[in-house]
Formats: sequence, C-alpha cells, structure tokens
Amino acid sequence: MNKLIMAGIAGLALVSATANAISISGEAGEKYTNVGVGFGTETSGIAVTGNYAHSDDDGDIVGLGLGLNLPLGPFMGTVGGKGIYLNPKDGDEGYAVAVGGGLSWPVTDSFTVFGDYYYSPDSLSSGVKNYQEASAGARLSILRPVSIEAGYRYIGLDGKDGDRNNVIADGPYVGVSARF
Repeated sequence: MNKLIMAGIAGLALVSATANAISISGEAGEKYTNVGVGFGTETSGIAVTGNYAHSDDDGDIVGLGLGLNLPLGPFMGTVGGKGIYLNPKDGDEGYAVAVGGGLSWPVTDSFTVFGDYYYSPDSLSSGVKNYQEASAGARLSILRPVSIEAGYRYIGLDGKDGDRNNVIADGPYVGVSARF
C-alpha cells in the first residue's frame, strides 16, 4: 500500500512538472536587492523557488522553497516552506525553516496582483529569535516573456542573545522578470 501511495505521489509530481515554467527575477529597493528563480510558480502543482537578498546595512539571506500551488477559483494559492541561510551584518550566521504561503490573482492576461508571507519561530531557527518575510505587489506583462513588477517587501530577523535586529528589506521595490 505504501509503495502504491509513493508511486502515485511521484506520478503527480512528474505530471505537474511537465507543465511548469522557469522564471528569473530581479528586484531593487532603496536599500536592498533581491534575485530569484522559480520553477512551476504560475501553474497548479509543485513549485520550487530560490532567492538571494542583500542589504549593505543588514546582511544577506539565501532561501530555497518548496510549495504546492492550488487553484482557488480565479486565484492561485500556495502553501509551503522555505529553508533559509541567514547571514546578518550584526549577529550570528544561522538558518531558519519558515512556513507560509501566498495568493495571486491574474486580473487580466497581462496583469496580476499577489502577496505572500513566511514565518519561522525561534524553535525553527538558529542565530535569531524569528524570521519573517512578506511581499505584496503587482506584475504587468509587457511583452511575453518579460514582465515588470512593483510592490513592497519586508524581510526581518529578530536578534537573539543581545544581537540587534536586522532588516534586510523594508520598503517598496521595482523589478523585472522573465518567464519561460
């Protein structure tokens, strides 16, 4: 029975992987940059993401995420988690395992609004009390496969053991992405 269930899950993963696309994105805010890649982020099924965010004032993070995209009427919902390497400017290097999700709404064929939130408590992180990441914005496809994006991003690490808090990103951003 367990082999049958595992074979079914593997089959679903392969079926959903055949329809997935690759995306590459870059964002710049006033005091931070973020570069990301994704596989399967716009279709239902399994999605894999990765990102690198940098702040000259507060350090870096590198994340790898795994999610499940579910169609919810006109929306696409995502539930999942991320493994994040933390390298704050003032504090100890560490990791966080964050859980969360997001919601996107393709208003038209070329205009989408979206938001997401991920959180890691002290029990799922090292070097920090907690980790939070959130973003909200809109994406306009100007010439397939290129899109422009604007939004607000927050990435914060609460200090532990007397270390100060580090905010990698907190503010509006503009970005560009390509989806193949």
